[in-house]
Amino acid sequence: MIPKYSRSEMSAVWTDEHRMATWLKVEIAVCEAWAERGLIPSGALKQMKEKAAFNVARVLEIEKETRHDVIAFLTDVGEHVGEASRYIHYGMTSSDMLDTGLALQLKEACDILLLDLRHLLGVLKKRAFEHKDTVMTGRSHGIHAEPVTFGLKLVVWCFEVARGIGRLERAREEVAVGQISGAVGTYAMIPPDIEEEVCHKLGLAAAPASTQVIQRDRHAALMTALAVIAGSVEKMATEVRHLQRTEVLEAEEPFRPGQKGSSAMPHKRNPIISERMCGQARIIRANALAALENNALWHERDISHSSAERVILPDSTILLDYMLYKWAEVMDGLVVYPERMLANLQASYGLVFSQSVLLKLIDKGLSREEAYRVVQTSAMQAWERQTSFKELLLKDETVRSSLTGAELESCFDPSRYLENIHVVFERLEGLEA
Repeated sequence: MIPKYSRSEMSAVWTDEHRMATWLKVEIAVCEAWAERGLIPSGALKQMKEKAAFNVARVLEIEKETRHDVIAFLTDVGEHVGEASRYIHYGMTSSDMLDTGLALQLKEACDILLLDLRHLLGVLKKRAFEHKDTVMTGRSHGIHAEPVTFGLKLVVWCFEVARGIGRLERAREEVAVGQISGAVGTYAMIPPDIEEEVCHKLGLAAAPASTQVIQRDRHAALMTALAVIAGSVEKMATEVRHLQRTEVLEAEEPFRPGQKGSSAMPHKRNPIISERMCGQARIIRANALAALENNALWHERDISHSSAERVILPDSTILLDYMLYKWAEVMDGLVVYPERMLANLQASYGLVFSQSVLLKLIDKGLSREEAYRVVQTSAMQAWERQTSFKELLLKDETVRSSLTGAELESCFDPSRYLENIHVVFERLEGLEA
């Protein structure tokens, strides 16, 4: 087993308690900036910072009457703070608090997902080197192609996960943006330098221009990055599902003691986690579409995006967090059957070595068209008669007159196909997990 890594609880990022805590953090930061400019007396700021608090139940109770979540929140905070609360939210609009607070939540969510991705990359990298020389059949269109190794398959996945890390890092940077620009983004009631100061204090960039909201192309970029990452997990899971098929059985998910595969058939060991990954990736893809549609808002803002985001952002980050952790668990415990891989490689009568024979004949002076015709003729006969491709070639007059027995035999050596894959593994060594 790989070492356990420290996991943060993604669901905690999206609780009402935490969401409102980010709101309060934004509001206090703005008040501090105003106090530095002399608008808020030092005593009032001290009172605010000492008494500022909220009660989620009370906020929700007030919201039933106000039908406005921000006003309900500010009303509850005001009940805690007292007279000094008149300075809270001064010059701001609701989205200054909401969108800047959301940026803080999304930063936290991205940090957890990046931790998950690096953990998964470490698992895949370990298994790739473990199976660097585990020979198996490469497939195209689901049909035997040429020999590969299982480790090489995993290397491909490693680099895809690494690209996912890069995409998420860029999306995190894009979405970690705040605004304190007032109604419709004109800074009419609050100066731009307050926005700069507050965002810097919160660890965010300040939006170079905003309307009444942070522009939603940023959130769409994040959601599409999440969808691509979920698609990468789905891609790996689809491969495992195929490899676990009874007719293939080259690898399978770990089957734990006491686990049951079917209520009716006691023999079943099904790729249930892989199938789950494929289904869950569809949800995140669908959510990404909603994020793309959120970008087109009326004029300086509307709130058609808000209702969707309250679902798609928590759901997608929580779900992807689960997918990444669960898939790392599957890959860490994946059972691999090298003997079955070799047996399957041999099950296509040696046809996987057809290109090697083709090129050897070309090297001997045959035209490509003639060499292809000779090799394909024997290959089709091997399929139809279910017999040895090599034996049919030995009987072919053109092959016999062109190649010695040793030369033909060398075409059927799997190592010829794998002699350069060390380059890919050298590249993997330099990839940070």
